[in-house]
Amino acid sequence: MKVSKKDIDHIAKLARLKFNDEEAAKMQDEMNKILEYVEKLNELDTSGIEPLTHVLDLKNVTREDVVEQTLTADDILKNAPSKTEKFFRVPKVIG
Repeated sequence: MKVSKKDIDHIAKLARLKFNDEEAAKMQDEMNKILEYVEKLNELDTSGIEPLTHVLDLKNVTREDVVEQTLTADDILKNAPSKTEKFFRVPKVIG
């Protein structure tokens, strides 16, 4: 499949780009080179190759969820410079 001048104009319109004639010709040439390369890749036999989601065999390292003792609200508020009931008191920052 070859990219035509009409295709370039259509793609440019969709992408809201403007090309002068010289730029459009260069873009057409570059897109045709890309498509030629993809056609070469289509010649490869990939029947015995499994699909990949990533080129490296990465694994997510996570820890087990373990229920642990947490601090109570009273313990946390012991260090607060200013508090009311069970909340931190902070200065007003919005006028």
